[in-house]
Amino acid sequence: MNYNIYLVEDEENLNQILKSYLEKDGFNVTSFFNGETARAAIEVNPHLWILDIMLPDIDGYQLIKEIKENNKQTPVIFISARDADLDRVIGLELGSDDYIAKPFLPRELVIRTKKLIERVYGQEVERDVQTVSQICGYTIDENKRIVKSGEETIALTSKEFDILMLFVKNQLIAFSREQILHNIWGDEYFGSDRVVDDLIRRLRKRMPNLKIETVYGYGYRMVKE
Repeated sequence: MNYNIYLVEDEENLNQILKSYLEKDGFNVTSFFNGETARAAIEVNPHLWILDIMLPDIDGYQLIKEIKENNKQTPVIFISARDADLDRVIGLELGSDDYIAKPFLPRELVIRTKKLIERVYGQEVERDVQTVSQICGYTIDENKRIVKSGEETIALTSKEFDILMLFVKNQLIAFSREQILHNIWGDEYFGSDRVVDDLIRRLRKRMPNLKIETVYGYGYRMVKE
């Protein structure tokens, strides 16, 4: 079972390290570096949020209020470098399910994440998860990595399919080119971010019905049908 985790941490290096550790354990992780971009993703309903309390714009307290208003069952892990006791108490009052104080070992967060996922979901999500989705007239089988338009199979490269799934799972969310690079190529890519534009161009050509918008000066987002 692949669980979707949204990680909100403005320290870029720490964000990348935590994302890497979580992904090595099989989680699907989408990174956010500020509160506003994370706020736009609340309605997507990931399986778990990991929130840093101190962010450069809106803070984790405001985000958890809005997350719980959208779906009070969505579990949240708080991260903070501030007064641990105070933040733990406030976080619990707002509905957080776990709390971890900086500094911590990335492996500790992975362990806490796994235990919380097991406690909250058990086998329920695994029974309900849909690996085949319909969008803009296309049928997408995530497990088989196949895309069809009617009976016709659309040949996508590995990276084209990866970016397609990033958008499908995060509709309405604007991703910067840097975020797309990080999510698709990982930490080891050092080329130009214009490779993202080329990948989007090819995906639009192969799947012209997709509603991928250009966010000028920033990146891209997929709008709902």
